[in-house]
This record gives sequence, structure tokens and C-alpha cells, in this order.
Amino acid sequence: MKELILEAKTDNLDKVIAFLEEQLESMGCSMKLQMQLDVAVEEIFVNIASYAYGSGTGDALIRINHETDPERVVITFIDEGVPYDPLKKEDPDVSLSAEEREIGGLGIFMVKKTMDDMSYEWLDGKNILTLTKNF
Repeated sequence: MKELILEAKTDNLDKVIAFLEEQLESMGCSMKLQMQLDVAVEEIFVNIASYAYGSGTGDALIRINHETDPERVVITFIDEGVPYDPLKKEDPDVSLSAEEREIGGLGIFMVKKTMDDMSYEWLDGKNILTLTKNF
């Protein structure tokens, strides 16, 4: 298991993606899978950086765990921001045109569709969001 703790601000997104890609490459992850995970991690981290701490600031912990039975990667995001469960957000109606759709929610929808599992819990004053992707 590898962890990265850094200030939850969008300026740190490059560090988060570099950390993710380093771990995925060491696992022999396919390029297609890497791209799906890059998009998912970017979406989640940017949401934490943009909304978790309001106008203040705080840290985000990103934990990457590679499991071999079955082979998969588990990525966990932990922050001490306001409680927010993105899995409770209603999926956007993608049958509507962009002009007819409400703003927001498409990024989390894409993450839900590309991951094999997602879970959220609020524990000890922390948001804990876990993404699982099978190889």
C-alpha cells in the first residue's frame, strides 16, 4: 500500500496524477485502465480541492492498494472536509441535450460508470471514498 498526503488544492493535481501513474506502472496496468483511473482520480481530487474545505484549506490522503486475488487496484480518498457522499447524488439524465441538463454531476457519473465498485463512509470526522477497479 502506498499513500500520498498533500494539501487539497487543484495546484497539486499533477502530483496526485504522477503518484497514481507511478503506482499503476509498477503494477503492469494497461494504458486503457490507466487512462480510466487518471480521469476518475482527477475528478475526485478536484472535487475535494474545490468543495471539501469551503474557502479554507485542508489535506487529502490518497491511498493506493494493489490486490492480486482477484487482481485489482483500490484507491481511497480521505479528507476532513464537510461530510459529502457523492454516491447519493442523483445521476444526470444523459438522454437530455447538454442545454437541457442540469449543471454538474457528470464527472461523478462517469466515475461510477468506469469503476467496478465505489463506496463512501463518514467515519471519525472524515470522508472516506473508495474506488475499486479490476484489471
